[in-house]
Amino acid sequence: MFSFSVLAIAFGVVFLAELPDKTALAGLMLGTRYRASYVFAGVAAAFAVHVALAIAAGSVLTLLPHRLVQAVVGVLFLAGAAMLLLKKNDEDEEVKPPADQSFWKVSGAGFMLILVAEFGDLTQIMTANLAARYDNPLSVGLGAVLALWAVAGIGILGGRTLMKYVPLRLITKVAAAVMAALAAFSLYEAIAG
Repeated sequence: MFSFSVLAIAFGVVFLAELPDKTALAGLMLGTRYRASYVFAGVAAAFAVHVALAIAAGSVLTLLPHRLVQAVVGVLFLAGAAMLLLKKNDEDEEVKPPADQSFWKVSGAGFMLILVAEFGDLTQIMTANLAARYDNPLSVGLGAVLALWAVAGIGILGGRTLMKYVPLRLITKVAAAVMAALAAFSLYEAIAG
């Protein structure tokens, strides 16, 4: 059953968590050297794979007792908020783009970069948590993949411009606050439930 509110929550949480991440910067670097549509195609495909894996993991969690799942999800959201607040800035990471500028080479480079760099990343863990929390894989998956694609598009098409107007620290703090609120709500449900 599709839920627009669950989609919106997943989109907001994943978007805010991914925006200050290295993905936007990697996309920006590739996007300035190569055709943006080629880069986006590879990046978007890799994010779809990551979301599918996260949804599968979150769906397995729903088989456990509800109170236990809420407690685990709450602790993981809290850990995610802490990770956001404590992580180092990844701006110095360098991405080596392909020498050949064909669609398959450029999109393949974008796909591999995201597939490797984002495996087990905070947003993948948050997507699994949301899938477990709401037991609505379609809405969570669609919200998460749209958020990741939006961040990739922003990064590829002009992340530096956004960062001139919105400080990265503010984005990180807002994302951490949203995750902390979700953690508190999940833990409350685990205890009161």
